[in-house]
Amino acid sequence: MAKDNPPLFRDKYLTELRELASLSLPLILAQLSHMAMGFVDTVMAGRVSPADLAAVAIGGSVWFPVMLFVAGILMAITPIVAQQFGAGNHRAIPAALRHGLWIALALGLAGFVLLRNMGWLLELLNLESEVRRLAAGYLQAVAWGFPALALYQAMRSFSEGVSLTRPIMLIGFLGLACNIPANYILIYGKLGLPALGGVGCGWATALVMWVMMLALGGLILYGRGYRFLPPLLSWQPPSVVQLGRILRLGFPIGISFFIETSLFAAIALLVASLGAEVVAGHQIALNFTSLIFMVPLSFSMAITIRVGQAIGRRDLEAARFSARSGIFTTMLIAAIFSSAILLLAPAIAALYTPDPAVRQVAVSLLFFAALFQISDALQVSAAGGLRGYKDTRIPMVITFIAFWFIGLPIGYLLALSERVGLKLGASGFWIGLVAGLTTAALLQSWRLWSVQRGNRAGLNS
Repeated sequence: MAKDNPPLFRDKYLTELRELASLSLPLILAQLSHMAMGFVDTVMAGRVSPADLAAVAIGGSVWFPVMLFVAGILMAITPIVAQQFGAGNHRAIPAALRHGLWIALALGLAGFVLLRNMGWLLELLNLESEVRRLAAGYLQAVAWGFPALALYQAMRSFSEGVSLTRPIMLIGFLGLACNIPANYILIYGKLGLPALGGVGCGWATALVMWVMMLALGGLILYGRGYRFLPPLLSWQPPSVVQLGRILRLGFPIGISFFIETSLFAAIALLVASLGAEVVAGHQIALNFTSLIFMVPLSFSMAITIRVGQAIGRRDLEAARFSARSGIFTTMLIAAIFSSAILLLAPAIAALYTPDPAVRQVAVSLLFFAALFQISDALQVSAAGGLRGYKDTRIPMVITFIAFWFIGLPIGYLLALSERVGLKLGASGFWIGLVAGLTTAALLQSWRLWSVQRGNRAGLNS
């Protein structure tokens, strides 16, 4: 009998891997399409003037964390729907979507008001008057799409919960396809419209948000894949209990995303004092690591779905196996990425810039990026597993401690502090990132092990 165990385990893992891949690959492509939109915005605005490029970059750094906070809250819909789906309780799924849409509408309107009134923040940044004017116009334009973006995020989380991730990929490609001509027309002033420059990029982004929301809504209402569900948008007065359930689960996720984003923003501000070459090298390393992070992030989302559905079936062993298989796979991919970065760091830097000084900085920082690939993959995949169990509060605290009490202080002490005396510059901050991500990985893994051992959290609705 012992000889049969390895093949049985292998077959079980390969089956789980196929399920994870079928869920995560469309999400990876969707994430890449979203990043491609940002790349297109940067290139097309940069062709107008440096001020327009700066305005789009600054505006994006303002609204993107707000978007992540909103998206994090609405990600609570995924494990709620996944557990109902796994339990075969299809009648309860439409209510989760409807209540998620109510919350999304409120968050979208709040985001609209917030982004329309960001002048005070732009004043604090001491920008040139022209850049400040363009950045304010860009944010005010993007704000008109924010309600649509929030509604899209709610529908996306619902679709993930019922294992339908391909529509999200298709909508991502549609958004990218619309973004390019919309930018061309509004930035450069085509078809008789005035040339709006960077502000036109904001209007194009808002337009794409509405297109993506309407397209996904149409697929959910009329697509074949969703026909097994009861009517999704029949009128139902919102329930305070169900609204509270989503907010209690989602608010810590949103805060966690905001904490992580704000850490990188803080490091970027601190690195700015080290000179243009260091800033450029830091940006290259950060941009490349953000790109490949889309893979473990997408696997993390797939782990949430698989664990949530197993919990819905009350199959605790399957939930544990899904989480552990997902984490193992994600770390294996991260090990491959880490090896590739170590081997190809000079070539990677050369793709971004011909400047030898900037390339030297980038290569030195990519070394640290290679070091934290496995830690980063472990912490994000473990967090995905915990979301499947509906465990989000402790992971939020872990994220805050690891990044702001360990990662940033260590980075500052090594990079800039006179007390330590090393003054390693940007490398010091990246050592801090390694420390913070490693701490987060260990603590999130411990929390997942603790939840699985106690067989708790996931069975609570």
